[in-house]
Amino acid sequence: MQFGEVPLEEALGGVLAHAILLGGRRVPKGRLVDTALVEGARAEGVTHLWVARADPGDVPEADAAAALGEALAGDGVAAEPPVHGRVNLRASRDGLLMFAAAQLQASNLATEAIGIATRAPFAPVTAGDLVATVKIIPYAVDPAALGAAIRAAPRLEVRAWRSGLHAALLTTVRAGEGAEGVKLATKTAAVTRERLERLGIALETLDPVRHAVAPLADALAAARADLVLVAGATATADRRDVIPAAIEAAGGRVERVGMPVDPGNLLVFGWLGAVPVIGLPGCARSPKRNGLDLVLERLAAGLGVTSELVGSMGVGGLLEESGRPVPWGWNG
Repeated sequence: MQFGEVPLEEALGGVLAHAILLGGRRVPKGRLVDTALVEGARAEGVTHLWVARADPGDVPEADAAAALGEALAGDGVAAEPPVHGRVNLRASRDGLLMFAAAQLQASNLATEAIGIATRAPFAPVTAGDLVATVKIIPYAVDPAALGAAIRAAPRLEVRAWRSGLHAALLTTVRAGEGAEGVKLATKTAAVTRERLERLGIALETLDPVRHAVAPLADALAAARADLVLVAGATATADRRDVIPAAIEAAGGRVERVGMPVDPGNLLVFGWLGAVPVIGLPGCARSPKRNGLDLVLERLAAGLGVTSELVGSMGVGGLLEESGRPVPWGWNG
């Protein structure tokens, strides 16, 4: 593509690269430079115009944006028509946004003529949400460069939440908690129900049990659900603590104790057969986003959860508005 400031006589047939004022009216960039525009500019004393002119074979910005948008739009994602060299992509259903980040990087690095910006991988989205935008920087793109970007581009997918999932919430209490314990359990159930409803998961609250290994193990073994959540009376501090010990006593397996996400460090994840069991971190009593959400979203989308996966969540795991105090004596 040719681009530069040229005399009026040479501008005819090009694309106006920058907006100009003629007769008090703004002529927008991107307009074809025709005879009327040239004569209007000459009447204003303008002698040169900044114009862009495609080389033979170059792909116009609208066509380039549309082609790249089509390449990116996978299952559950729709590309909108191009406007000024831009195509927006939106979720067509509720679910988890998924794509290969390394491929997106490769597509952006294929040529500086294109820019693709997306939501983060594994972001929860609702139908209509903007998940990505494609912008063509110049007015036309070399076809080889565009082809390289398209070949590298990942398919963006929104993995729909699984339908018909049913979770059970077990709460443990300590002796003597009385009305305060009931109040806390009620609050936990309300926040948890709202959190799960966003993912299409129904919640059943089970009778509270004493915060001890044997009664909790019995309750876990008796629970019948697709997902079991345990809100402990105290936070889990070790694999030998009440919640992980109860999972094993019930015949289950503890996958992970703790996660590199804040808030959410003290989450416990395990299995009772094929049923996932989550020991809730204390922050789960708040509706603010925390590590529990990261695990629930993957389960709701039908994705596997392993210790390695949870351990990899530290990159980006410092969630906004965690509410943690600044370490004492820190001035930086």
